[in-house]
Amino acid sequence: MDHFAKTNNIQLHYLEHPGGVPPIVLLPGLTANAHVFDGLIEAGLSPRFCVLALDLRGRGLSDAPATGYTMANHAADVIGLLDALDLPQVVLAGHSFGGMLSLYIAAHYPERVAHIVVMDAGIALAYPQTRDQIKPSLDRLGRVFLCWEDYLEMIKDAPYLDGWWEPTIESYFQADIRINSDNSVQTRSRPDTIAAAMEGILAEPWTSHLASVRHRVVLINAIGPYGPPGAPPILSAEAAQETVTLLNHGRYVLVSGNHITMLYGEGAKQIVEVITSFVTEENHAFY
Repeated sequence: MDHFAKTNNIQLHYLEHPGGVPPIVLLPGLTANAHVFDGLIEAGLSPRFCVLALDLRGRGLSDAPATGYTMANHAADVIGLLDALDLPQVVLAGHSFGGMLSLYIAAHYPERVAHIVVMDAGIALAYPQTRDQIKPSLDRLGRVFLCWEDYLEMIKDAPYLDGWWEPTIESYFQADIRINSDNSVQTRSRPDTIAAAMEGILAEPWTSHLASVRHRVVLINAIGPYGPPGAPPILSAEAAQETVTLLNHGRYVLVSGNHITMLYGEGAKQIVEVITSFVTEENHAFY
């Protein structure tokens, strides 16, 4: 399942899950890695489809150059991977940052994209206040923990999980860390590269990009609290629907969970059902 490919002057790591056509390429969130989608695989996305889940540059096992974290850099990495694998056209499916990257690629490389699945992403994520919303998930970056068990306990106590736990998510956090010679652990993603990627998304004219996307897009939204009961979601239904209205062929679908938990358990099952219906629809009656 683990593979590496040379693309855009870096080594990009990806997971390959065998299955049918069309091929689906999964792009993870700002600090996430390819294993964040393990819940979708468990829910049956593969073997229904051939699925490639990527580590974007600076995340997971992909190279982490000192510079090059604009949306254009990330998009060139993905297109280079498609070229290396001789994939002329794919379904792009991205979560959070990966959802915005999917839309960016569709706007700039339209011939390489068949359809787009956006999971909990919209232009509201490109507002400066998003930095404050996602701070709890960024606090782990750069820290050194005595051992894997300490790191895992910190994750389980995170406010955005609020007591929720699904065993499938553990592989995502295992892929998130490197083990040092003294058995201490720290995240593979560095604060500086993630900050650069965040600034890259803030720099883009998203209204213009969305207007140029001519593909069919389904935006899947989860509005569970990103924290204890009463906390706001990362992307509200209103903000998600605002993005849908800016697309030429967009549809909105609500699923269970919050920004993270939607990718596991019941939320994952619902997402797989939506994706399956979306990419196998033979006419525009889907809309």
